[in-house]
Amino acid sequence: MRASTALQGVLLGLLLALAGCGRSDTAAVGASVGADGEPSAARIEAGRKLFARCAGCHQVGPDAGTIFGPQLNGVLGRKAGGVGGYAYSPALKASNLVWDERNLAAFIRDSEAVVPGNKMRFMNFMSEQQAADIVAYLATQDGR
Repeated sequence: MRASTALQGVLLGLLLALAGCGRSDTAAVGASVGADGEPSAARIEAGRKLFARCAGCHQVGPDAGTIFGPQLNGVLGRKAGGVGGYAYSPALKASNLVWDERNLAAFIRDSEAVVPGNKMRFMNFMSEQQAADIVAYLATQDGR
């Protein structure tokens, strides 16, 4: 018997999430900050590529929804645990964090160290630069 479309989507998401586990490669990154103090196009592109590791659980863009984790449109400046329609852990809801570049990058690298008892389990051994590049990419995603 053939698996349902929803089950196939779940399995694909798990495979995508697992595909990045343990990898530490990244695209070459040019200057990290442009003349205007904003992340460079190279950093944003590197972050876009690295976000593929996150895409099994999170979505961005105009049609983003909840998969295994909340959608991440407009995440910077948002209170942690603030997206409706996702069942956050009590620990994250009680954290009183507002996502900024620094704490979001730290959470991407080691979510348990930032918010003990949260539900995100992403064991990727990502570097600080890679996490910062993902944050730079996410800063460009407002969902419009």
